[in-house]
Amino acid sequence: MTIDVTSLDAIDVHTHVHTSVRETQGPGDGDDRFAAMAGYFKAGEVRKFTVPMIAEYYRERNMAAIVFGVDSMYLSGREQVPGNQEIAEQAALHADVLIPFASIDPHRGAAGVREARRLIEEHGVRGFKFHPTTQGFFPNDRMAYPLYEVIAEHGLVALFHTGQTGAGAGTPGGGGLRLKYSDPMHVDDVAAEFPGLRIILAHPSFPWQDEALAVAMHKPEVYIDLSGWSPKYFPPQLIQYANTLLKDKVLFGSDFPMITPERWLGDFAKIGIRDEVRPKILKENAARLFGLTGEA
Repeated sequence: MTIDVTSLDAIDVHTHVHTSVRETQGPGDGDDRFAAMAGYFKAGEVRKFTVPMIAEYYRERNMAAIVFGVDSMYLSGREQVPGNQEIAEQAALHADVLIPFASIDPHRGAAGVREARRLIEEHGVRGFKFHPTTQGFFPNDRMAYPLYEVIAEHGLVALFHTGQTGAGAGTPGGGGLRLKYSDPMHVDDVAAEFPGLRIILAHPSFPWQDEALAVAMHKPEVYIDLSGWSPKYFPPQLIQYANTLLKDKVLFGSDFPMITPERWLGDFAKIGIRDEVRPKILKENAARLFGLTGEA
């Protein structure tokens, strides 16, 4: 069972798994943080989705999606739920619509590197999600380089959160989280030192949008996903570059479940993206990046 790209309307490269198939929905650790983030996104009442629930949701909408959690053990003191292995195993059961990513906090050191290799070789993960702000590290900290080496060795993708974040937003002290870690210029160092590593800069990178565009322009293997913002708020220069110089390197991402693909696509239809560019952003660029078209 594989993804049939020709039958899809879109590929969402940025969705979050927030609960395990082994858990029941209801009050529990982290719900206050989850509700605060939903408030930041003006999303109303948002439910937590398991991997099978995401698969059903996207299958009904004729879309595929990349799924992941975020391992922020170093700062939060909590293990990721669900774990990477569950996400990969469940995604494998829905391989017609889902692509699994893993997330490993770079502070895990050598144990994290071993785990990354195991997840790739035994569970088929296709990339790794990094969230420098919630993981508390600069992407160009050499502590993380052994992880990048494993990702690059296997020809996979590293996706970095960039810019402002809903995590901790509006809470006292921002929950202790520091935005400085998510300046995309720190990822430029990674792209320079790992030239074969394919990288996605997640989100319009407020307040560093120009920096993100510069990195994607300068480094051939750096892409930008458009998740986490309603397109009606995209800055003009992002739309300009998406229409022209970066039309082959910009990707559709929603940040589901905080932003649904319906909400995102509805607003995307109203902004000034050229007709010939829309299918590139919605599907073709991601299909090429992940080798779903037979191209490298």
